[in-house]
Amino acid sequence: MGDVFKEQIVKRENTFKDTLIRVFLWILVLLVGIIVLLINAQLGVIVIFALGFGARFLMGYLNVEYEYVFTNGELDIDIIYDRSRRKRIFSSHVKQFELMAYHDDKNHESALSTAQETRDYSSGVPGPSTYVFLTAHESKKLKIIIEPNDKMLKAISTVLTRNKLHLRPGVILTS
Repeated sequence: MGDVFKEQIVKRENTFKDTLIRVFLWILVLLVGIIVLLINAQLGVIVIFALGFGARFLMGYLNVEYEYVFTNGELDIDIIYDRSRRKRIFSSHVKQFELMAYHDDKNHESALSTAQETRDYSSGVPGPSTYVFLTAHESKKLKIIIEPNDKMLKAISTVLTRNKLHLRPGVILTS
């Protein structure tokens, strides 16, 4: 049996809150810029450019993608801001998962409700490919929401035992 390596990128959808933050930042840049322009015109131009650059940098944190990397049973999740800044936010061996089920699985609601913390590493829009897993991580019981594609699910299913993996009805993993 050879090494298994799968990777997938999931873009988080922009929310109304993200749009409000963008609008608020640009309004703030304009208001502060106008005030500084009225006080000192030369300094105002510099301040407007500096604030605009800072606002654009902060808005990069609103453009989020998650990268799932599955390597020989190890699942790593990275967050990518503005397609340029990356940070590892989760890493665990799949065998440590207590349970993995599709997000609206009513049969496992009680088990999933025992989590101390929920982390959403999905697009933010629940759909047929949204799954939840329960694991102990950093001395906490975590419920983590992800959106693995069929290839990623197939790779995970080779490691996770059948009594821990609960696929959406009708999903058949083919080779």
